Amino acid sequence: MQYDTFISTVRDSGELPDQSAADRAVRSTLRVLGSRLAGGMPGNLASQLPGDLGEALPATGGGERFDVDGFYDRVADDEGVPRADARRHARATLATIAVAVTDEEYAHLAAQLPGEYADLLQTDLVRHR
Repeated sequence: MQYDTFISTVRDSGELPDQSAADRAVRSTLRVLGSRLAGGMPGNLASQLPGDLGEALPATGGGERFDVDGFYDRVADDEGVPRADARRHARATLATIAVAVTDEEYAHLAAQLPGEYADLLQTDLVRHR
């Protein structure tokens, strides 16, 4: 998946006003995700993302422990939007990641997150252009 397609997909699925807002939402989500994932997972994920989106992820994750509500709160703070918007944007980002990376990579990502993250990992949100 190319960068423009990735960002457009998040924009449409996350109901964002434009490409710039979608890019900001994706990078905010990736920064928070990178702090939650452990080991080399963020670096592996970064290598499969289009354009320079992978730069929002650290090479090695710290494996911080916070629940899915904490995830959405952190995205909201980073992105500068209300929590409900951050939730929608983060879910759109993860749904787009699910179709942009290999099935194996996405399975590894999902395996690092506890069951309560199922809300974040729903993939039925992607609206293909």
